[in-house]
Amino acid sequence: MRYEIRVEGQMSETLAAAFPELDHVIMSGQTVLFGPVVDEAHLYGLLARCRSLGLRVLEMRQPPR
Repeated sequence: MRYEIRVEGQMSETLAAAFPELDHVIMSGQTVLFGPVVDEAHLYGLLARCRSLGLRVLEMRQPPR
């Protein structure tokens, strides 16, 4: 499964490095993390990582194929 996780603000390269399995791009003052998510446990782990780093998740979705 591929997912996009949109977070508020522009993440620094150091902060983005906390998500080595995902690519990222900055768009309109937000950061979009995207890439493969293996299973539900991985997805919840990514969200927990966002929370522990103080990131505000604005949207999470599976892009159309």
